[in-house]
Amino acid sequence: MSRAGPARLLPMGARAVLVELDGLDEVLELAGALQAARPPGVVDLVPAARTVLVQIDLDRLTLAQARAWIEGVAAGPRSGVGGSGGAAAPARSHLIDVRYDGPDLAALAAALGMTSGELVERHTAAPWRVAFTGFAPGFGYLVSPAWPFDVPRLRAPRTAVPAGSLGLAAEFSGVYPRQTPGGWQLIGTAATRVFDPLAAEPALLAPGDLVRFRAAGA
Repeated sequence: MSRAGPARLLPMGARAVLVELDGLDEVLELAGALQAARPPGVVDLVPAARTVLVQIDLDRLTLAQARAWIEGVAAGPRSGVGGSGGAAAPARSHLIDVRYDGPDLAALAAALGMTSGELVERHTAAPWRVAFTGFAPGFGYLVSPAWPFDVPRLRAPRTAVPAGSLGLAAEFSGVYPRQTPGGWQLIGTAATRVFDPLAAEPALLAPGDLVRFRAAGA
């Protein structure tokens, strides 16, 4: 059991509270703890890199009650990082096939002190988890305890990153759901579509989901 640093609660309109924390580890801990103790009247919990947004149904829960609940959970002990990150049900698992053909693969591998093949092996061996979503619909920010690298973003972002591109930035890995500008280092192309606006559930990935990458043809 562990205790995270103090949470800072800020009003976010009339129906939400924004909880600011020191970093992603604290966010994932608190999001999991809030989800486990979620009372009626909490509409949604939205984790991000350093915040958790708590949306409220005012017909069932007042903002004062919500703040008291958040403060109580934040002050109490909770399990360490590696929990659900906000998912109440058992985590869903996804296997995503990737062609490791990205334009930044070789240069990034060299910068990290390894060959392209070694970088691919490290990336496919790592168990990834969706920490949070954002940037574009269907874009999941994936983290892994087996990925220790802090990957710099490109100095000059690309004006158009193709849909399906697999990128790395900071401690995160992610698949671009559609063509968009972006500054992440691109190492491959995913065969799996991560966002389909016509599907019953447009976004493939949700916070808490588990992801493994597999090199195409492996």
